[in-house]
Amino acid sequence: MRCTAFAALLSLIPVTLSAGEEAVTTFELENGMQVVVVEDHRAPVVQHMLWYRAGSADEPKGSSGVAHFLEHLLFKATDTLAEGELSATVARNGGRDNAFTSYDYTAYFQRVASDRLGLMMKMEADRMKNIRLTEENIATERNVIIEERNQRTENNPGALFGEQINAAQFLNHRYGVPIIGWMHEMETLDMEDALGFYEIYYSPNNAVLVVSGDVTPEEVRALAEEHYGAIPSNPDLPTRMRTQEPPQTAERRLIYRDARVAQPYVRRSYLAPERDPGAQETAAALVFLSEILGGGTTSFLAEELQFNNQLATYAASFYRPVSLDDTTFNLIVVPRPDVSLQEAEDAMDAALAKFMETGVDPEQLERIKFQIRADQIYARDDVDRIANRYGQALTSGLTVEDVQVWPDVLQAVTEEDIMAAAREVFDRRASVTGWIMREEVTQ
Repeated sequence: MRCTAFAALLSLIPVTLSAGEEAVTTFELENGMQVVVVEDHRAPVVQHMLWYRAGSADEPKGSSGVAHFLEHLLFKATDTLAEGELSATVARNGGRDNAFTSYDYTAYFQRVASDRLGLMMKMEADRMKNIRLTEENIATERNVIIEERNQRTENNPGALFGEQINAAQFLNHRYGVPIIGWMHEMETLDMEDALGFYEIYYSPNNAVLVVSGDVTPEEVRALAEEHYGAIPSNPDLPTRMRTQEPPQTAERRLIYRDARVAQPYVRRSYLAPERDPGAQETAAALVFLSEILGGGTTSFLAEELQFNNQLATYAASFYRPVSLDDTTFNLIVVPRPDVSLQEAEDAMDAALAKFMETGVDPEQLERIKFQIRADQIYARDDVDRIANRYGQALTSGLTVEDVQVWPDVLQAVTEEDIMAAAREVFDRRASVTGWIMREEVTQ
């Protein structure tokens, strides 16, 4: 009876999806700025997001952390705004604002009443080209980002361990460098570093404007042309070329010891393909592989390691499909106190081998498809998630069409697709296996 009800509910979802297609309009200003408008008139709210195709992986060698550093500095003064005035204006108008930096992009956003959109564009356009920094700003914000690294990374053995895993996985690509930067390079960041990155990458032909919410394309176009259209493009914007990884032909291993480690665990990272424009099928299969193997207490690894063999207190997998270049597929196993890390790793490998032999459970796959489909529907009620979905994709090499067909690509994934992706990714020659443990104390 429950299976029949589940199947009936599942059959209704595609109708809901097709009936609720997002109203997306995209166009380009004369200066090269790409604009995406996603209409949703259910509430008088708008999300205004400006994305730059410039993240930590675009930084020059020796200046790690400068993309995130510049993100902080853009809240300082401009020709027309005093330091902190932009955020104060947003708050005074009942909105909220922030910014974030990743490997492939830096984004700035404001969420406000829709009739305040023009004011947001005016201020954001101002700081695209008119930032005015002082040496005091540089010193202050450099100390801020150093303290941020101290709190989030230096005081967290798991974060330090993760940095070493990434550095071992990516020997030549900038994904091996932490987004926040290496401490010894952050300490030397100066005005020249910040302005050099700003002048190269902060231009309209390197930006994507995403506006979601209670707006029309005509309104957005008029405001964008008024505020952003007058900013000249950068004719010297470099082609987005990055150093690539050589073929990975040797398994890599590391042990990270720290006296502060509360719980030892095993983590393995495999080099994995990302979502590519017009070719997202393998990434879609890996999304399901991640959920099937380690997406919760009913996942394959949890069943095998936590419940059947009772060797682990936690087992999970995770995969980040949106990336400009090759990404990673990760596994984590936290053993019980009486289980060694070697035993935990051996049990993880045995569970993977069993999965490769038994394959995908069809009922589990349908259940996960249903959950993903439902989440996509709920996400359409959130202008923040909508804008993030498009901005993240477009600054990572994908197109609006790729974003729109992604739900269908996911639903088309088969058991055979998942197993083929697993065979491709689970290559120990392209993996890093790490142990994190307490530092050994010698008398």
